[in-house]
Amino acid sequence: MSEEQKKYTDSGIEIKPVYSSTDVPETHDQKPGTFPFTRGVQPDMYRGKLWTMRQYAGFSTAEESNKRYHYLLSQGVSGLSVAFDLPTQIGYDSDHALAEGEVGKVGVAIDSLEDIQTLFQGIKLEDVSTSMTINATGFILLAFYVALAKQQGADLKKITGTIQNDILKEYAARGTYIYPPKPSMRIITDIFEWSSQEIPKWNTISISGYHIREAGSTAVQEIAFTLSNGKAYVEAALKKGLDINVFGKRLSFFFNAHNNLFEEVAKFRAARKMWATIMKDLGATDPKAMMLRFHTQTGGSTLTAQQPLNNISRVTIQSLAAVLGGTQSLHTNGYDEALSLPTEEAARIALRTQQIIAFESGVPDTADPLAGSYFIESLTAEVEAAAGKLMEKIDAMGGSVSAIEQGFIQQEIAKSAYEYQRNIETGEKIIVGVNKFEVDKETPIPLLRVDDSIRQVQVEKLKVLRNNRDHAKVDQLLQIINDKASSGENMMPAVVEAVENKCTLGEIADTLREVYGEYK
Repeated sequence: MSEEQKKYTDSGIEIKPVYSSTDVPETHDQKPGTFPFTRGVQPDMYRGKLWTMRQYAGFSTAEESNKRYHYLLSQGVSGLSVAFDLPTQIGYDSDHALAEGEVGKVGVAIDSLEDIQTLFQGIKLEDVSTSMTINATGFILLAFYVALAKQQGADLKKITGTIQNDILKEYAARGTYIYPPKPSMRIITDIFEWSSQEIPKWNTISISGYHIREAGSTAVQEIAFTLSNGKAYVEAALKKGLDINVFGKRLSFFFNAHNNLFEEVAKFRAARKMWATIMKDLGATDPKAMMLRFHTQTGGSTLTAQQPLNNISRVTIQSLAAVLGGTQSLHTNGYDEALSLPTEEAARIALRTQQIIAFESGVPDTADPLAGSYFIESLTAEVEAAAGKLMEKIDAMGGSVSAIEQGFIQQEIAKSAYEYQRNIETGEKIIVGVNKFEVDKETPIPLLRVDDSIRQVQVEKLKVLRNNRDHAKVDQLLQIINDKASSGENMMPAVVEAVENKCTLGEIADTLREVYGEYK
């Protein structure tokens, strides 16, 4: 066969013209819900319970975001998912000089417990599952959430949700880190330890391949780098003396879904199998601690600003891949997100896409419906083998933290991103409406704009907060956080007490900047 006729997945795995039983790897007849969970973490998958339909939202002020949450809940979402603005993500209050021009832009601005109270006004935290996309300041946002739950009189043993809290992928792909890797890992193990006692149903980390993929990695790299990061968190927790069978059950993952339907399904199946084996090798004996449970978001980087309504079709294919691949929870992107934050209409269509798959497509009627397909089984094995090879390289460097410090993971992602872009520019890879099937004139679509005056609103709120609090108490509590950060004692109880006494996000983040410094 000549070179031109060969076909490859985006990860460079060659696709044969036809597959047969000889291509299927020799595996025992696995059942869903049993080790190594290739076919799903539940025996009956979606027949028992559909995936959680989340819509990621958060923009402008807590008041505005609260309105969107009430709207989404009225439209049938079963879980909330909070986006935070950049200053909140990197530990600056809205009145900090570096926050200018960014307040409320890519998510909601949260400076204090009062903002969280407003964000969840009229929503009982015991009744919803909340996912928060927050990393460097994840421990502070979790403290705000717990403080609000206490004020609402909620049973902390019942509150459910997830903080992303995955700092390693920030160094590798996304960039919203504050402190150096080692102290950051220590904050994460503090969260694991404290949460297992206080909020046992909370997922303390969502180990994220999503942003690794958004930065330009392939599907194979996405799972190799994500599972390597997961392994590093587990090893750090074991070093701290935590029980793998306890904290292992609260680890969750966050993956991307792109357009290559079959490679994406194979990726999700391979990831589950690989993680189960990793956890078993690290000493887990409880099957629940070996299960890879994951949230999926459709691929933001696949959305095009050209002919944006085409994105509805892309998101549908990606959502199908996630459901066929056995996701536990799903966010579907709005068709307008290459241009702005999603409008209410775009968010509704995105949610309806999930509901149509759930109630009209028949896909959820049986567990792992693509199992046994010659192509899918072969591709699952190939993805697993290629990702395994990459993980061996990372292990040889001393694990994820070392591989990131040496720049290996960043370079690998950059190479793939360059290659992908080059293929689009040469026309080897066709993107409909971008490098083929273009139109001369685009129909304008309505966009959601966030006003710059939001910052002034937040600054005023901070002024009032700072004038109405016990300054001596604030200083004392920030000093306690400083002492615990220095001594190695668990910081979480002190952080919760600090937010309850009106300490701001920026003040707590700055206290740790004094102890740990900033990672450059």
